[in-house]
Amino acid sequence: MTELTKKGSLGQILTASRIISEIDILAALEEQARSGCRFGEALVRLGVATQEDVDWALSSQLDIPYIRLKRELVDPGAIALVPAAMARRFSCIPLFRAGDELNIAIADPLNRAAIQALELATGLRVSISVALLREIMEMVDECYGPAMNDSLGLESVLFSGRVLEAINADLSGSKLLDGLLITIIKNRLSSLSLHPSGSRVLIRGRRQGVSSEIGTLSGEHYPDFLQRLRLRASISPAADPVSEGCFSFDYRSRRAHFRVALLLTPAGDYVTLTLLVPENFPEHLADLELPEEQLGAFRHLARAKQGITFFASSSPAERSHFMGLMLEEGGTDGRNVLILGDSPVCPGNPFPRIPLPREGKERAGLITAALDHDPDILVIEDVGEGLAFSAACRAAMRGKLVLAGLESRGNRDALRRLLFCQQQHFLLPLFVNGLVSLSGVLSLCPQCRAEYTPSREERAALRLEQEPASFFRSAGCDACGDSGFRERRFLMDALVFDDELLQLFRQAADVTSLEVFISRRGRQGIRQQAARLLKEGELSPEEYVSSVLM
Repeated sequence: MTELTKKGSLGQILTASRIISEIDILAALEEQARSGCRFGEALVRLGVATQEDVDWALSSQLDIPYIRLKRELVDPGAIALVPAAMARRFSCIPLFRAGDELNIAIADPLNRAAIQALELATGLRVSISVALLREIMEMVDECYGPAMNDSLGLESVLFSGRVLEAINADLSGSKLLDGLLITIIKNRLSSLSLHPSGSRVLIRGRRQGVSSEIGTLSGEHYPDFLQRLRLRASISPAADPVSEGCFSFDYRSRRAHFRVALLLTPAGDYVTLTLLVPENFPEHLADLELPEEQLGAFRHLARAKQGITFFASSSPAERSHFMGLMLEEGGTDGRNVLILGDSPVCPGNPFPRIPLPREGKERAGLITAALDHDPDILVIEDVGEGLAFSAACRAAMRGKLVLAGLESRGNRDALRRLLFCQQQHFLLPLFVNGLVSLSGVLSLCPQCRAEYTPSREERAALRLEQEPASFFRSAGCDACGDSGFRERRFLMDALVFDDELLQLFRQAADVTSLEVFISRRGRQGIRQQAARLLKEGELSPEEYVSSVLM
């Protein structure tokens, strides 16, 4: 129990003050692991501590003053420096200015984005005190006047006046979100983005490679909309620079699935909504319909009993699924398997799965600790770089079979990373088995695809040695839910590091020499597989460029 309440932690401060017990801490840690929220938020959700308790403990933990707001603490000159919309957006109130420093009271002292935005807007360094959210918002109304904007302020030609009125009257943002999702579906947008810009939020839609503005939104209620969106997509409220999630939406008796990506900026979250196409994850290796040489290379890597095989993709789910295919192909009977990561690998199999820490040092420590349990096979969802990469290499050197994920886009990027790592870990070529690169592509709906003639610029971007007789794109129909695509399928390139390639790998100064060597072997890699699908009318030129070449 002492580890749960180490000195100076939020839990220790609250238990020492007899506000919570160690049982409450255990319950909060379980809630934190389940939902991804902060520890303090978990305590409030469980009802074992109030927000005021957590705010006070945070101020003590971070050594930040905790104040009870009074009107005489607020300098009108400081109020003039911060717009009302910004004060309401970040739940803060300016207190006073001292030279080039502005002191503010804020409800969330961990909101780095708010502090950065305030410094950018005022040109001053910002120091903070912690105060109750209720008292801050009351003081904002008192100093700035009550909020006059009782509307979301959505302006868009895509909605009728009646619909706009209904959306703007719903300050929770629920009707706005539904309206944006319907807009994506009806207009067959490849994505829709919300971009905070000053006091407004720009709404831009992208279709067939062209982005255009489709409306604007008042920034005042944007944080409330973001909070609803995060809850809908099960995204942690923590201020991570990059986060994402998924959710479903029912429209006209059809269920659509959306991906939401958030990018933290000083002005607020940059949001992109994308309609997801069903993923056709193969249940077995044979379902991929790979070229014979690729099938043979994958099976060769699956027979390895030790060494390290890398899996390169930008998607953790893709990496994990194909690691599962390799475990299935190689067999796990009588072998001890440990999985480090959050995505499911071989669903239904009882292999122990341990979440990976975010920090490289902690991740390396977990990889090293896993070796104490004497695994035959160690699966690492994302091996990262630096210390974690070194720890994975040491595991392979100790005779373990390591399947290691690389956060990478494309074969070239993955080879470049391995070359860089080999310069730091000169023993890497001695025990690397190979590299499996993955790429997901959207195949066109056969019901609504139609032949068309690309522009000269589009043809140049394809960089094809021989063009297909016809090119296709889709318009969307009932069969594909207006998306224009049938499914998301997967291309794979399995590269075995044989003696000849290993010798070149040791000597190569850059990735180009490796690519030239590999191409001379006449292998059917991801690019060649995608070119065949383009020729057969399965892929659009835009999809070929964005998913394979870029």
